[in-house]
Amino acid sequence: MTHRSPYDRLGRDGFDLLTRGFYDAIPGDDILGPMYRRHLANEHGVDPDDPAALAPYMEEARGRLRDFLVQRFGGPTTYSDGRGHPRLRMRHAPFAIDHAAAERWLELMFAALDAMGLEADLYRELRVYFTQTALFMVNR
Repeated sequence: MTHRSPYDRLGRDGFDLLTRGFYDAIPGDDILGPMYRRHLANEHGVDPDDPAALAPYMEEARGRLRDFLVQRFGGPTTYSDGRGHPRLRMRHAPFAIDHAAAERWLELMFAALDAMGLEADLYRELRVYFTQTALFMVNR
């Protein structure tokens, strides 16, 4: 039996669903919401308290995460083609990521995973990767 990659099993649509579920929870979150709002507002010169002004930039961020995950899990290299090497720690350096933020990121990502009803082996593979990556990103 050949191993099918998570991308083979989920496709772009599956990763789109996953990242949409995750990003839908961000604005109302008391830890990650302010972090995302401040960063996007500073980066794009918009009011951090204006959800409509932030929405297109949240959607861009969601698309980048989707494309990164698609590539990481065996799909097309759209992410690197457009942005170069992922350099995750460098790209996240502007964020003060402590253990509470990493744990909340995992909670929201796991909730998005749970909502998908994935097969157990695929679910485990994604959870392990997300856990390792979230802990790797802690910089405070």
